[in-house]
Formats: sequence, structure tokens, C-alpha cells
Amino acid sequence: MSYSVGQVAGFAGVTVRTLHHYDDIGLLVPSERSHAGHRRYSDADLDRLQQILFYRELGFPLDEVAALLDDPDTDPREHLRRQHDLLTARIERLQKMAAAVEQAMEARSMGINLTPEERFEVFGDKDPEQYAEEAEARWGGTEVYAESQRRAATYTKEDWTRIKAEVEDWEQRYVALMTAGEPATGEHAMDLAEEHRRHIGAWYFECPYEMHRCFGEMYVADERFKAYYDSMRQGLAEHLKEAIMANAARHGA
Repeated sequence: MSYSVGQVAGFAGVTVRTLHHYDDIGLLVPSERSHAGHRRYSDADLDRLQQILFYRELGFPLDEVAALLDDPDTDPREHLRRQHDLLTARIERLQKMAAAVEQAMEARSMGINLTPEERFEVFGDKDPEQYAEEAEARWGGTEVYAESQRRAATYTKEDWTRIKAEVEDWEQRYVALMTAGEPATGEHAMDLAEEHRRHIGAWYFECPYEMHRCFGEMYVADERFKAYYDSMRQGLAEHLKEAIMANAARHGA
């Protein structure tokens, strides 16, 4: 049994031009020719084409596909084992991608779940989601962002009131620390930096020391964060960054 180039193209979902190209470069040379010189493909040719299309689907260049298929030390069972391993790895990657997309979809539908009256009561004239779109643009595909959105969607007015009170209390104590002349690398400053990190972990998302160090850098590099912290006391942003770095180093990060 043999098949014409048109039949094979239909079976495999490729173009006749693709099969001609594979023939021209020696990747898939038909086993037979008709009396008129037309290509005729055998079942063995179809098996090879299936192998070629599999590796192409996984992104292998044609020269690498040829090397894999023409390796004299590789038998057909080895190709199947390799393909199984590659497929398993790809499935795992796709599953992780799907999970990330699901988290992003879930996060987009969440947010601070308060009535306008409750928002004003808790936050006053400040918009707690002022930078929500920017945050989504920067971190929207991450598990951290999805986790923060999931948590925020469950908080009540009482929860937000408590969060706000904790932040204000911490700010007052940090200003007092600087007023007293405490160095950023001192125990008191590092303890407040650690409290800052744990507050993030308790209310929003897990914040490892390396991530907290990145936040410290951002508090100085981003003019808006710097202005926010320096509005409490001039130089607080830089002082906090140094305390965060010292605290991370203290914990071996």
C-alpha cells in the first residue's frame, strides 16, 4: 500500500509544499515513485512523518529532527520513550501556565469588597486601589498578586480598620525611632523592619527576606513610595531600606 503526496498531506494536516521540502532536504524521502515520477509514500514513511511532526510540534529545528531520527544507536522504542518524557514535561508546563491564568482571572474579579460608605469610613479621601491597575500590570500574572487579591476580597470593614491601625502605629514608632537617633542597622530598627515584613505576610502574601529587600529598594527608587515615607519624616525611606537590608542579613538572607 502506498499513498500519493496529496493523500499524505491530507492525513497529516500539512501542505504538499511542506512534504516537497522535506523530500528536498532528505528529511522524508518517499520510498517509491510512480511510473510518471510522482512521489508515493509507504506506511513506514508515514511513521517517520509522524515522528517528524511530533518533534516539530515541540519546537525542534529540522536539522535536529533529522539527527534524532537518523541516529543509528536509537531504536523506535527509544523514540517513544523520549517523546513520552517530552510530552510529560510539556504537560506539566502547560498545567502551570493554565494555573497561572486561572489565578490571574480570579484575581481580576476580586478587590476590596466594601461599600462606598465603608471605604470612606476606613480610608477617608485616600483611594486604597489608586495603583491597582499599575500593580496588575507589573505583577498580575504572579501567585503573589493572586494571593493578595484573594485575601483582600475576604476582608471586612473591621479587618481594614485593624490593618490601618497597625500601619499607623508602626509608622509612629518608626518616626519616634528616627527622632531618637537610632541607626538603621540597630536592633530596634531591624525589629521594626521585621514587623513590617510580617505585617505584609499576615495580611497580603508571604514575603520572604529577598522579596522584602526588593521592596526596600523600591521604597527609595520609586518617587511615590519615597514621597510617602519621607512625608512622615525626611529620610525615612532610605532609613527603612537600610533597616530592611540589615534585617535580611541578620536572618541570613
